[in-house]
Formats: sequence, structure tokens, C-alpha cells
Amino acid sequence: MTATSHAGVAPDPEDLLALDRQVCFALAVASRSVIALYRPLLEPMGITHPQYLVMLALWEQSPLSVKQLSGLLQLDPGTLSPLLKRLEAIGYVTRRRDPRDERALAVELTEEGRALREQALRVPPAIMERLGMSAEELGLLHRSLTRVIAAAAP
Repeated sequence: MTATSHAGVAPDPEDLLALDRQVCFALAVASRSVIALYRPLLEPMGITHPQYLVMLALWEQSPLSVKQLSGLLQLDPGTLSPLLKRLEAIGYVTRRRDPRDERALAVELTEEGRALREQALRVPPAIMERLGMSAEELGLLHRSLTRVIAAAAP
């Protein structure tokens, strides 16, 4: 008997294909839900969640090459390029050829981009409050997800 064959009948807890037992489903829903929490926090800053991730990387180290950013964010350069163009258009980053290697494109924060970090400091506490989770709980979740990412890597 399947969950869809008889309405109101609970799915078999041993069913390996039960939707509520799927890690992929839980991760997909959690990802969409958590990223949605960022939207109202990032909108006043004029950036999207993917752009926020770029800024986080650059607040740690700037300049970075597009290749370095691509590796850090685990995004292909074709996906990263439009994010960088938009961040450049709003004045948070500059892109220029690396004088040591003309083939490489260096991405660097502008003064406005560096100043944006002060506003961004409000984001993590707001997310923790909204999730009702402590820094320790989120750290544990992060470590578990990092293990999943490493295990799933090609």
C-alpha cells in the first residue's frame, strides 16, 4: 500500500522512497526556506543572496581573481560573471585585469563595498533570531552540512 493509494493512511515508516525520509527533499526545502529569510535583510543593501555570498568572500579577502571566487563559492564562472557585473554596476566591486597576469580578472571591493560590511553585520544575528537557533546550534548544523558537501563531491 502506498501513501497515494489510500487518502488518510500513514505512509509505511520502512518505505525508503517516502518523501518525508528523503535527505534531498529536506535539504531542498531547508535551502529555499533559509535563503528566503535573507531576502528582506539583503534588499535594503541592494543585493541578492548569491551576491551576498560574493561579498562575504570579498570581505574576507580582496582582491580575488574570478577563478579564486569561483572556487570559493563553488560556482562556475558563467554563473559568477553576471553576479559580478551587477555588483560592479551598483558600485560595490571593480573588475580589472590582473597586472601580473593579463588573462586573469581581479575582483576588488570599492569603498562602498567595504562600507556595506557594517550593514551586513546585522544579518547573522537576525537569521539566528528568526531560526530560533544559537550560534552553537548553527555551527553544528554547518559542520554536518560541510560533511555532506564533502561526501557528495565528485
